[in-house]
Amino acid sequence: METSVLYRKILQLPLPMQQEVSDYVETLLRKGYERSSRRPRAGCMKGTFAYMSEDFNAPLDDFKDYV
Repeated sequence: METSVLYRKILQLPLPMQQEVSDYVETLLRKGYERSSRRPRAGCMKGTFAYMSEDFNAPLDDFKDYV
């Protein structure tokens, strides 16, 4: 939807409904910023695994035919 079309539609609403639209847009913008600020950072899981097998990085037997 073009911005100008949306703007014209909002202008047709009564003032209290325009305020509701504005409040809703603010809520959407806040949600967007919260999501982007909660992105995991590299290394954020460091130290959370208590045990990892010694051969974790070893090739799997199932893939021997492909190596």
